[in-house]
Amino acid sequence: MTALVLLFGWAFAAPAETLRIATYNTELQRDGPGLFLRDLARGGDDQIDAVLAVIAAANADVLALQSIDYDLTGEALTRLAQAAGYPHHFALRPNTGLPTALDMDGDGLLGGPRDAQSYGRFSGQGGMAILSRHPILVDEVQDLSTLLWTEIPDPLLPVTADGPFPSTAAQAIQRLSTTGHWIVPIALPDGPFDLMTFHASPPVFDGPEDRNGRRNHDEIRLWQQVLDGEVGSAPAGRFVIAGDANLDPVDGDGIKSAITSLLADPRLQDVAPEGTKGTDTVDWPDPGPGTLRVDYVLPSTHWQVRDAGVIWPAPDDPMADTAAKASRHRLVWVDLGY
Repeated sequence: MTALVLLFGWAFAAPAETLRIATYNTELQRDGPGLFLRDLARGGDDQIDAVLAVIAAANADVLALQSIDYDLTGEALTRLAQAAGYPHHFALRPNTGLPTALDMDGDGLLGGPRDAQSYGRFSGQGGMAILSRHPILVDEVQDLSTLLWTEIPDPLLPVTADGPFPSTAAQAIQRLSTTGHWIVPIALPDGPFDLMTFHASPPVFDGPEDRNGRRNHDEIRLWQQVLDGEVGSAPAGRFVIAGDANLDPVDGDGIKSAITSLLADPRLQDVAPEGTKGTDTVDWPDPGPGTLRVDYVLPSTHWQVRDAGVIWPAPDDPMADTAAKASRHRLVWVDLGY
């Protein structure tokens, strides 16, 4: 009887499920408020159509998006989620374009896009969002976006011979997150997991004080500080870090120790997804640095990794032109067993 029960149980055991997590810097930001919503509403926008085609090709269950304009009512994201076929979506107001009334870049002027909490021509330009086929536990989201740069352990704040850059007053109100740092619980049939997502500052477009490079370093390092219990509340179980770190571990500018330390963290799995350009995920053509790896999906060790990739088709693939038209970035995905 015991043997029959064991055999019966094995024969009808439920197959393990697979969850596809992806991150994608869509570059859908527009130059003015409401323009992204306008383009979505009227249809026929080549870039938006290309982004939707890439999203459809990826077929991810949970997708972290960057460089998508935020609007207070959420109408633009609702329309995008519907067009992409996702029943659940989430976004919070980003730090991009959030006014400060101070000179935040040290140029002696006020009111420019670099005088916001982070670069933005208007509040909400180039924000973040999440699309999901599984319910998002909105009431349990942990938003670290208002954390001041001075509040993290051992901040790498910019300093010149004249003192704190650009000023003591500016550093006193400067938030760490360029766009945001969110820890978002998402419900699966066997229990929730935490999606930890962000979009860090590019470590360029500054001066010898290396303000952006230092901020990028600390934005990436923040995740390890969270996992160490030094900032916020660390996930109690399985999690995935997914987003745009704007830093390659080998090539390009930036303080490499931030990303190399994160990739080597024993609590994470760096499966190094590949496309036709290897692990690179973005192409910044001349006079830019070329192809780099800056977009990451890093599952915790709780998961079984089954597959991974970068949607960077070969030049003779019909999808290649679509991916290039959509964004300079390429979508990164990882399949996880649970």
